[in-house]
Parts: sequence; C-alpha cells; structure tokens
Amino acid sequence: MGFDFGVEQPQRLTKVSPARLSTFDDCPRRYRLAYLDRPTPQRTGPWAHSTLGAVVHNALRALFDLPVAKRTPQRGIALVSEHWKDAGFADDDQAARYRARAKGWVAEYVEDNDVSDDPVGLERWVSAPVSTTGGRPTMIIEGRADRIDQRGGELVIVDYKTGRRAPDEHEARASQALAMYAVASTRTLRMPCTKVELHHLPSGTIAAAEHTPETLKRHLERAEETAGDVRLAADTLEAGGDGDTLFPARPDRRCAWCDFRPSCVAGQQTAPAAQPWDLLAP
Repeated sequence: MGFDFGVEQPQRLTKVSPARLSTFDDCPRRYRLAYLDRPTPQRTGPWAHSTLGAVVHNALRALFDLPVAKRTPQRGIALVSEHWKDAGFADDDQAARYRARAKGWVAEYVEDNDVSDDPVGLERWVSAPVSTTGGRPTMIIEGRADRIDQRGGELVIVDYKTGRRAPDEHEARASQALAMYAVASTRTLRMPCTKVELHHLPSGTIAAAEHTPETLKRHLERAEETAGDVRLAADTLEAGGDGDTLFPARPDRRCAWCDFRPSCVAGQQTAPAAQPWDLLAP
C-alpha cells in the first residue's frame, strides 16, 4: 500500500512561517521575546507606518470582497475612511495628511490596475509539509498571503507594500515569504504557482518575478536551516538552557524601532528610540 511501518521514529515536523523565520534571522533575542517568553514582555506602542499599511491592506481586501461593479476608485476611498485608525501618528494633522495620501494610493491602484477578476484568496492561509531532499517532510510552511490570483491556469502571489522605497524584481525574487507562499499555495489550492508580485502603492509600481524549481528549493533550504536553528535553541531553552546565550541580541539600527525595545537592554544601548512616525513614507 506504500505505507512505511518501520520502527524508525518519525522526525518531528516544525511549523514555520515567514514572519517567524525573518524575526529569528534578524534578531534571535526578538524571536524569544515575541514567541517564547510568557507572559509576553513589554512592547512599544503602535507605529504609524504599520497602521498605514494595515489600513491599505484592509481597504483592498474589502474592495475585492465587493461585486466587480462596485470596485471603483470612489469606493476604495470610502473603504480607507472606514478602516482608518490614527494609532502612532504624531497628531491629528499628520494623520489627516496620511489618510488623504492612502485614499489617493488606493484610488490610483483601482484606476491603473484590472480589478475585475475575483482572487482565489484574500488574506488566505496556506500550508504545506515540505522536504528539500525528496524524502519525508521536515517542516510545515504556513502563512497568510495578501492576495492570490489565478491567471491562465496558474496562481500568482500578490503582496501589497506601502513603505518608503519601491521594490524591484530582485527583491520580489529574493523574498523568502513570497517563495514560501508560492510553495504552500501550490499544495493548498492544487494549482501551480511560480509567479510572485510586490505591488507598491505609493509609487504605483509592480515588481514581478517568476521562480524556478531551483530558486524555490534554495528558499526552502534556507528556511529549513533557520527552522533547525530555532528548534535546537527552543528545545535547549526548554531543557534549562540560558535564554540570553541561546537567543542572543543582534544589535542593529533596527533596534531604534523594535517592538521589544522596552524589554531589551542591548537594543536600548544600541540606538536612540525612534519616534512612532519616523518610518512613514515621506
């Protein structure tokens, strides 16, 4: 029947998401504070750029939930207003300026792009057990994709961006998150998926890339290596190991705006605290 009834103990599968892997790669200490320490240590307050990104994402998700005839620039503007929050902005004037800017971004996006097709996934959770060697799966990759389109019998991963800098094709191809979403979408939705896109709302540009089996495998191998490091460190911590040694801080300029800065002395000593609105696109 093809089943393996041998006595070998199955390898434990590690669930990994792009966010967790990226957090560990950036700073193991931040990973521990975010995912392992309980109760969760003190965090900073909201960041304006995160609020802005969430508003745009939510407005576009709501737009694609509407019938095609109602996906208009005017409706996009209204959805930004419906989902708007002021969290993290310096004052009402700054919040109002960026609310107007977000409305313009969404309206131009609807005007300049074909929004008549219904996506097969909006904020869709995808998951897949994978193996980089062709043998038994070694990890389960999972995550939530902003949008998954179906074009010509294939799936396309779409990720919205609202940051300062417009991404390019290299960034789209180098994104481990997009590659993992492509692999997991193929398994979850039973359709091939090799194309990924970064849609940058402030500039109105789209950075697109197409993966090959080799490029996807390289992303999975890197994810598997990081997942192994995470698993070893977490297991050793649970067995009584020293958390600061197993999950060392990785001081960097990002310490200025790290969510866990209030709980990390190393981060506080590395850079002065950023203001909650400092990372807004100018």
